[in-house]
Amino acid sequence: MSSEDFTVVHLMRHGEVHNPEGVLYGRRPGYHLSDLGRKMADQVAEHLAGRDITHVVASPLERAQETAAPISAALGITTATDERLIEAANVFEGKTFGVGDGALKKPGNWKYLTNPFRPSWGEPYIEQVVRMMAALGAARDAARGHEAVAVSHQLPIWIVRSFAERRRLWHDPRKRQCTLASLTSFTFHGDKIISVGYSEPARDLVPSHLLAGAKPVKGKVKAFGA
Repeated sequence: MSSEDFTVVHLMRHGEVHNPEGVLYGRRPGYHLSDLGRKMADQVAEHLAGRDITHVVASPLERAQETAAPISAALGITTATDERLIEAANVFEGKTFGVGDGALKKPGNWKYLTNPFRPSWGEPYIEQVVRMMAALGAARDAARGHEAVAVSHQLPIWIVRSFAERRRLWHDPRKRQCTLASLTSFTFHGDKIISVGYSEPARDLVPSHLLAGAKPVKGKVKAFGA
């Protein structure tokens, strides 16, 4: 097999966002990386600097574009934009929906919580799989025989990884292994995914309550699906 038969696409989750109100921001514009988030992006850029990366692409949302920027700069590559990498749609956008805020006790929200398997509160999981697989394929084709970085968001990354690893799509959001600025790396042989890896190059910068599998803490915002 030649090296041209293998391509790696790193799906990267963006860095921490400045969100003092604890809003579930979803696809809303105007949410930018915090100072810590920029440090995360810089640290991942340093981590990736020696890799054979020939393509960098990002979700159109500001936090994803800002996360991709130092990676592109370090590699001398222009960041492309792919709408398919965008965050999952969610009816709770613009609301606080964290631990202890009482959102689940509000009768007006109950109609959105009837089907966790679809899910009933947002973009169907299978639709996320379709668009994310298409985005992965496009990044693979753009970097054929090399590596690509595609900056996206927690839920779409976790869903497409679950699909690739043949796990059920519905899940407990507290157990997603997709922390801030993490890399979920898909290795392709030709057009086929042959392995999925996971790493956290900026783990030392991630607040402990935001690490994968951390228990929610009252008063600490954890924006699921961010």
